[in-house]
Amino acid sequence: MILRRVKIPLLLRAVLTLAGFYGAFRIVFDVILGELIPASLLTMYMFFVAAGVFMVFTFTEKGTRELLAPIKALVEDPTKKLLRNIVFVIVPVALGAIVWQASMPSFEAPVELRSIHPAPPSSVKAFGKRFDMRTLKNPYRVLEKEDPERFAELVGEGAKVYIENCQYCHGDKLDGAGPYAEGLNPVPINFQDVGTIAQLQESFLFWRIATGGPGLPSEAAPWISSMPVWQNFLTEDEIWQVILFLYDYTGHRPRSFESEESHDSGGDH
Repeated sequence: MILRRVKIPLLLRAVLTLAGFYGAFRIVFDVILGELIPASLLTMYMFFVAAGVFMVFTFTEKGTRELLAPIKALVEDPTKKLLRNIVFVIVPVALGAIVWQASMPSFEAPVELRSIHPAPPSSVKAFGKRFDMRTLKNPYRVLEKEDPERFAELVGEGAKVYIENCQYCHGDKLDGAGPYAEGLNPVPINFQDVGTIAQLQESFLFWRIATGGPGLPSEAAPWISSMPVWQNFLTEDEIWQVILFLYDYTGHRPRSFESEESHDSGGDH
């Protein structure tokens, strides 16, 4: 028995190629790396893949004719009226409904107004060691009173780290309006808002910066995050320094167990 080679139409091959790349992206990020890929980033990747596939498949005039032949037949063939109505009427309406549903306003509080943040774990593993979140403190915070000049230098170092790494998403004014912000979902945190870092201890920021989005526990939903795992790019000292800068620039004060405990004990009298 002689097996005949089945020729797959060029348009179908293009669609299968796109589907293959989409599946590959999902497998690499979701399965192999175990990291959340933002929908906006996936859309950007697929746009470039689609452009590349189109250029490859239409490189020759013959390829262009073969790729567009099914579309031309659908438009011109009078026997395909029903299929034509489905493709050009029903499909766009269905896609429009999906887009409308996805763009409907959420009843959840905006990210900037979420004053209740995901609870941190009791301990955090970063830089090859484990930190106790109850006792973890910024080692440079004491210099604010003991050595103001050195403290100012460290704030300046933190500013350099922020400008080089963080402002692209969080903005040069720390308001969450960086040039990449609109492409992320959810949008980056607005540090200027009193509902963000003003409600947090510095240990919390260290945890979130060092471990990034992948460091969030599963029960932290809906606080998904596109934050990179910064311990892979910054040193421990640089993270503490950038935390100093965040509070210094915004004028907020970090919360601490000591201040909360003294406040609670004062309220008992």
